[in-house]
Amino acid sequence: MRFTIGHYTISDELPKLFKEANVLYWARALLTFSYEYIDHCVSNASEPPPFHIPRLRFVEAGLALSHDQVQPGHKSKMPRAGYLVEELITDDFLKYIHNMDCNPMLDPYEVGYEIAAFLACTQRIQYAKTGGLAFISDYQGMRHCVVSDLVG
Repeated sequence: MRFTIGHYTISDELPKLFKEANVLYWARALLTFSYEYIDHCVSNASEPPPFHIPRLRFVEAGLALSHDQVQPGHKSKMPRAGYLVEELITDDFLKYIHNMDCNPMLDPYEVGYEIAAFLACTQRIQYAKTGGLAFISDYQGMRHCVVSDLVG
């Protein structure tokens, strides 16, 4: 078999990269919102919850654009290339929740199940508090850091 590695033209690729960066931005905001809601509920409860609440975060990411050097007095041209730059994940990578099922992908006896169950809880908070408009539908990552492919 022969495979060819291809890529989009910059005019096709940039909108896709901006969309992915925007999804990461909104996913981070939704996770932060979930923690604020949980913290509010815990602070107003008569006693602390009987379980540990994991403190997770999304990978650091950003959009990098490469431009040609511009001569003084000339206008900048369209970028030559665009890159979505994400933090390197060095630990074991786990798929916690798949975007086609809101239940944890892990079984209760597997390492990471507690985090997967917590992330399922954050999905329910996001869905309920946004009136069904948005929730993070695909959680994956390492034990202290998560990434998401989709915001529903």
